[in-house]
Amino acid sequence: MCTAVTYNTKDHYFGRNLDLEYSYKESVTITPRNYAFNFRQVEALQEHYAIIGMAYIANGYPLYYDAINEKGLGMAGLNFPGNAYYKEVDPNKDNIAPFEFIPYILSQCATVEEARKLLNNLNIAHIDFSNELPASPLHWIISDKTSSITVESVKEGLKIYDNPVGVLTNNPTFDIHMFNLNNYMSLSIEPPVNNFSKKLNLDTYSRGMGAMGLPGDLSSLSRFVKATFTKMNSLSSDGENESISQFFHILDSVCQQRGCVHMGEDKYEITIYSSCCNMDRGIYYYKTYDNSQITAVDMHKEDLNSSELISYDLIKEQQILYQN
Repeated sequence: MCTAVTYNTKDHYFGRNLDLEYSYKESVTITPRNYAFNFRQVEALQEHYAIIGMAYIANGYPLYYDAINEKGLGMAGLNFPGNAYYKEVDPNKDNIAPFEFIPYILSQCATVEEARKLLNNLNIAHIDFSNELPASPLHWIISDKTSSITVESVKEGLKIYDNPVGVLTNNPTFDIHMFNLNNYMSLSIEPPVNNFSKKLNLDTYSRGMGAMGLPGDLSSLSRFVKATFTKMNSLSSDGENESISQFFHILDSVCQQRGCVHMGEDKYEITIYSSCCNMDRGIYYYKTYDNSQITAVDMHKEDLNSSELISYDLIKEQQILYQN
């Protein structure tokens, strides 16, 4: 299970929690402009926008979980089991495998509107990367500096939703997530007033009581509500350090702790990593479950005209600063 959010101060930010019970050898990966994207069904791209994000590199190909490009467009894929439906190859469509979807969009599009145009004739086809890496059931959030959309490939076809909250979790479908917010319209950052009964002298005995009823469980439906409430009411100053600190606090509000979600045997779902991308500067920040220090990789410090992938292994061991 996962949560993705957007956040704006002076700059614009995009990132996610990756919540799973296992991890591949993912790394912060930069795909420079001249790396050849050889797609399974559509024409290869020899030149394209540079991309930075978290990926598992398999046979020299970056399988991106989330990423942004040099123009400030971001995209993340989140688990969508039972609802994701990939169709057979359609000769009248642009057929893209699920694992190709993020690089296909980010390599060519600078804005959400440009992505919408590519989506008009897109078919997300049931194509596995390999026998060992079958297609994952996903839906996606695509965001630029001013707007977001959610893309879901379901049995009815390719659904594209405006995403006014800039948040995505997992099941159910996005339209149900948005409708469910109606159940929480009474939540407030302000102290509550007594609407229960004028005959009772009820006391606001604690701070934060205006948000009583805000879900605190780890289900995807609840995480969507909590992340949206936290993000929509979140405040920080415009500095880079303050902005990314606040972004990670938003993600921390819905992170998963080991032991709370049992997946059978000795497996427990955890927040494997959290990411925050500065969409204006091309900087990818991250922290991992066992390393709460924020680490950064700046795409613009690399040769973006190269044709070879650039990869940085995650720093997973806790970094502690001793003051004495």
